[in-house]
Amino acid sequence: MDLGIEVILDLFSKKTFQELFELASKNNSITSENAQRIYSLRDAYLQPLDDVIAFLQGKKSTFARQICTDHFLPQASRFDQLDELDWAFGNMGMQDKAKHLATLYLEDLSDFIVECIDDNFGFSRYAERLGQSANSFDELYEQLQSQPTYIDTFTLNILEEKLKTIQPKLVCFSVPFPGNLYSAFRCAQHIKANYPHIKIAMGGGFPNTELRSVTDTRVFEFFDFITLDDGELPIELLHHHIENPNNQEFKRTFLLENGQVVYKNNSPKPDYKQSEVGTPDYSDLHLDKYISVIEIANPMHSLWSDGRWNKLTMAHGCYWGKCTFCDISLDYIKIYEPIAAKLLVDRMEQLIEQTGENGFHFVDEAAPPALMKALALEIIKRKLTVTWWTNIRFEKNFTKDLCLLLKASGCIAVSGGLEVASDRLLALIDKGVTVAQVAQVTRHFTEANIMVHAYLMYGYPTQTIQETVDSLEMVRQLFEIGVLQSGFWHQFALTAHSPIGLNPSEYHIIPNTKPITFANNDIAFTDTTGIDHNQFSFGLKKSLFNYMHGIGFELPLQDWFDFKIPKTTIQPDYIHNCLETDVHFNIKPTAKILWLGSTPLVTETSKTKKGQTYYALQATFHSTTDTFTITLDKHHGTWFLNALETLRPNNPQLPAFSDLKKDFETQFEDFELFWFSKPMNVLRENGLLLL
Repeated sequence: MDLGIEVILDLFSKKTFQELFELASKNNSITSENAQRIYSLRDAYLQPLDDVIAFLQGKKSTFARQICTDHFLPQASRFDQLDELDWAFGNMGMQDKAKHLATLYLEDLSDFIVECIDDNFGFSRYAERLGQSANSFDELYEQLQSQPTYIDTFTLNILEEKLKTIQPKLVCFSVPFPGNLYSAFRCAQHIKANYPHIKIAMGGGFPNTELRSVTDTRVFEFFDFITLDDGELPIELLHHHIENPNNQEFKRTFLLENGQVVYKNNSPKPDYKQSEVGTPDYSDLHLDKYISVIEIANPMHSLWSDGRWNKLTMAHGCYWGKCTFCDISLDYIKIYEPIAAKLLVDRMEQLIEQTGENGFHFVDEAAPPALMKALALEIIKRKLTVTWWTNIRFEKNFTKDLCLLLKASGCIAVSGGLEVASDRLLALIDKGVTVAQVAQVTRHFTEANIMVHAYLMYGYPTQTIQETVDSLEMVRQLFEIGVLQSGFWHQFALTAHSPIGLNPSEYHIIPNTKPITFANNDIAFTDTTGIDHNQFSFGLKKSLFNYMHGIGFELPLQDWFDFKIPKTTIQPDYIHNCLETDVHFNIKPTAKILWLGSTPLVTETSKTKKGQTYYALQATFHSTTDTFTITLDKHHGTWFLNALETLRPNNPQLPAFSDLKKDFETQFEDFELFWFSKPMNVLRENGLLLL
């Protein structure tokens, strides 16, 4: 079950909000001007609430027109930035604009809850502050000793109903983020108090990264077990242990023994291979009730929160596994294990059948290009209509032709870490890319009509103010030239399990370590350069917001900041020059050749000159949007049109460039001259790919 969506749907209903308004009034907690405004307009907030939720669930699509009319939804402080809406959504259409307005309306109501009912509430996270790098359990423990809040009672009522129906022996909580931690503990506390015989386990992203050195025994007043990393085998062994307590085999599991927290990893069984874990099963989740929200007008962020995506991974772990800021010492990054493309597409077909959704988000750390190619070929071969996106490294293997293949298979977007747009820092990060390479790869994706989102970073150890300014100039040029469509600046965070966290002195930082009895991931630190990187936050984000919407390129960088910054040292045409690359005529002999287009209509033509007749073939091709014709010498044309049939995606063994060259040269001379001829260049622009 997903308590998150069930609580939100219970809470954001006309009936509940009627009670909330009465409760806030009774408690005299409506103090700010914003809350008073919302309370005064309570009837205007209540009337459309159930319909707005239904609209965000994908029902009542015609309601978008009403939402977009002026003065329909009541507006409080979240609507203050509305001036930007017209150009932010100028090219996004009415449904998206309505979703954004509906999201702001719900966030206004969330602000009312935070101020008047429960200050820990968050629209997409709850009591997050209590979970963020809480080295000590004290604050969270203290909070759990108080009476459940109004919001808690919603969560606990839904949970109680499930417990009565299912009567489980084991309840497992997946806690991906700090914003889910408090509720997981609150639910576990309820189970312990009312059903002491039920065993409770916690796993997921938060314990995997933050609770690897937990020693506080009070944690185990709530949970019996905390499992780390891949969960299949640990949970299977917990199941065996609960069925037969004499069975004391565990995999990566914390538990309490003789009043002490112990870590048990005594099972000789190996973890399940990725090929054996099976297809995710969504059958008990209310897939038709999830809401699609658009919080900010950022094209990539709307992908995350708008619509429901089936989640899969192409490969466990990261094939690069070297970035110095990343948790590369942990299994989820360190153990790299790709899945065969055929099996992946089998899983996609199973999920489409089960969920009725054909959108996929591959949640890889970095999807490997070779596997993406194999996946795309398999999707095309099976004639599947799917939409997918994933996370990548901007590496040179993403050629123009590979990007065209990915697009043809349904890839609509990629996100990747440009991190700091500085070659010195990219080398220090051990990213394995350069700014010029990133520019070329993002152009290949953009020209294939695949949206590109870049993760950007500032405040990396030893980063100078000049490098931050230069990094912003690089980003400005990437957006202005049109090869980046979306981005987000993150301030560098030091994590305990990264190479920098493990060897801070090598990176000239001093960690402010505290005694760890509970969570340990984000570490506060002092940068020996003494630079206050926080001051850049607002200017970097504001400039990026403008660049994403195609404006502000002509403004000096200084205009984004309210303090003096140095002039950039980057030439104004730096990215433009990176993209002015020479065409490489050397082709790998092993490169596979693929034809994605249609079968042509062929007519023979002849032309007599000085008593000699020349025969040619005219081939007319129809693409989804266009028609084009090429003319080839009859002999070359006959050979090529026969060869074209072997280049189709359904051929189990696509010919390599060297195979085609060899075959051609049994009859004619100089394949390269033929390959680089004008008619072939037309085909290369229209679906003849070298992979």
